[in-house]
Amino acid sequence: MCNLYSQTRNVEAIRRLFKVSHNRTISIEPQPAIFPGWNGSVVRKAEDGERELVTMSWGFVLLQPGKAPRRVTNVRDDKILTSRFWKPSFEARRCLVPASSYCEPDSGKPAQWHWFALDGDDDRRLFAFPGIWQPWNGPVKKDGPNVELDVYSFMTTVPNALTDSINHERMPVLLSEEADFETWLSGSPANAFALARSFDPAQMRIVQSGLEKKDLLAA
Repeated sequence: MCNLYSQTRNVEAIRRLFKVSHNRTISIEPQPAIFPGWNGSVVRKAEDGERELVTMSWGFVLLQPGKAPRRVTNVRDDKILTSRFWKPSFEARRCLVPASSYCEPDSGKPAQWHWFALDGDDDRRLFAFPGIWQPWNGPVKKDGPNVELDVYSFMTTVPNALTDSINHERMPVLLSEEADFETWLSGSPANAFALARSFDPAQMRIVQSGLEKKDLLAA
């Protein structure tokens, strides 16, 4: 499970990597920490088929009788094809979630937080989580008013060896190549699902460990 990540690169870096034109981007600021329920940058196909950079709220909303609505930030690769909660969005509304690192806690008390990034020439090489999105019209807090917003979640899979050294359960699927970006956004469900695999641990590293719940590179 991934409930904390960062996006520390500027909008020009996002625009270049994800091939979004200037007139389809929004103004964004680097985010050294993004938590469930916070807004994050998302690349999706607009109605005319062009890519656009927008802001959405992280976490699908799951209503719970008598309790506060729950924000569900991750969709498991072994549930995305069958769950009525996820399948319609996977088939019709896929997106890319730009990121520069993601974080997993260990089992210590107190837990240490470990930040994972891709190897590369840059301190924080951009990549994407393969995501899905949907419009939401309803409450996001217990007894709260209905709100209208777009929400997103992204896919997880079995951990690679590097992530497994910290978290034995799940890791986010990571995409770093244009061909995979296009397949996720525009390919058939079968071709998109084929991207659900663990990233090569030899191309990753842990860049920060400690009690800090933000990527200090952007501090």
